[in-house]
Amino acid sequence: MTAKTSPEQPLPIRSVLQMVAQWIGKLGTVWAEGQITELSSRGGTVFLTLRDPVANVSARVTCPRNVYEATVPRPVDGARVVILVKPDFWVNRGSFAFTALEIRPVGVGELLARLERLRQIIVAEGLANTERKRRLPFLPGTIGLICGRDSAAERDVLENARRRWPAVRFKIETVAVQGPYAVGEVTEALRKFDLDGEIDVIIVARGGGSLEDLLPFSDESLVRAVSACRTPVVSAIGHEQDNPLIDLVADVRASTPTDAAKKVVPDVGEQLSLVRQLRDRGRRVVGGRLDREMSWLTALRSRPSLSDPVREIERRAEQAEGLRDRARRCLASSLDRAEDSLSHLRARLVSLSPAATLERGYAIVQLPAGDVVRQAEGLAPGDELSVRFSDGRVEVTVAKPVT
Repeated sequence: MTAKTSPEQPLPIRSVLQMVAQWIGKLGTVWAEGQITELSSRGGTVFLTLRDPVANVSARVTCPRNVYEATVPRPVDGARVVILVKPDFWVNRGSFAFTALEIRPVGVGELLARLERLRQIIVAEGLANTERKRRLPFLPGTIGLICGRDSAAERDVLENARRRWPAVRFKIETVAVQGPYAVGEVTEALRKFDLDGEIDVIIVARGGGSLEDLLPFSDESLVRAVSACRTPVVSAIGHEQDNPLIDLVADVRASTPTDAAKKVVPDVGEQLSLVRQLRDRGRRVVGGRLDREMSWLTALRSRPSLSDPVREIERRAEQAEGLRDRARRCLASSLDRAEDSLSHLRARLVSLSPAATLERGYAIVQLPAGDVVRQAEGLAPGDELSVRFSDGRVEVTVAKPVT
């Protein structure tokens, strides 16, 4: 980057910036370590500031989104990383920045990456599935508490649980909750409580701490031991922002030991209030039902058939007598009409009968064969005839011919 210049022969600023860009472009790539701050994104680019962990020095870094998203775990504000960067100089703005080609977490970041890989394995095996988690009993008879010796977590759980339900019983196993012996002791306490038939719920409690302090509760063997427990397990590790892997497989995750006591043990005051409310509601329901039935019974009793049953019988008797009299009248009237009709019919029959004609002095002359003699012509002397009168029959003989 040499050029002959003088006050009389200066270079344009664009030429100077282009020369600077050419010189910076020849520097190549370099691995740089620092702490991420001022993380933001826009479109397909992620912008961040890489600050030196010791000196008050920082540099702007632009990172393609695919490079950022390929980093496990994804970097966050405050994360310590090493970045493969290429220096760039922007001629138009006259500004300098690095372009990130690869990001790798270091220190705590590397530990987070290992935990993230284990988390993915646990999720892939289905150990964190919701359907595997068991419901806590409404009121556990005995609670198994795994905690540190003389720890604040133990006091929080015991005090809050007994304040909510004074009769609750605990069995306590004090173990190491950090350090090399923590995983083995917690696992053994879990196994012991899981085999105890009196234990209804197991609480694993520990106060807050750094990521390294809480690391035993993300150990794979402990996580699998919690998943294999037949007794419901409540994880109460650290504070709300802490997320050890034991939280994934536990049946219930409590944000703090105090929250664990609230989730495991019901509040006696709330339950008594609920009982009173249900009792009052039951009384109202039963009272309303009794009132409705009483109103129905009163309305039923007010009916004439029940209020004065004798009067109803008398009314029915009067009705029956009226119907009987009506039936008699109807029958008598029908008989009278039938009798009149029969008399008329008899009179007609009598008036039309040959016997009535005979009674008026007429007679019927018949031949022996029964034929009626209608004319005298044709009769000869000596013919025998039968003459029928109204009161009898006589036999006669023709004496002489008809003239």
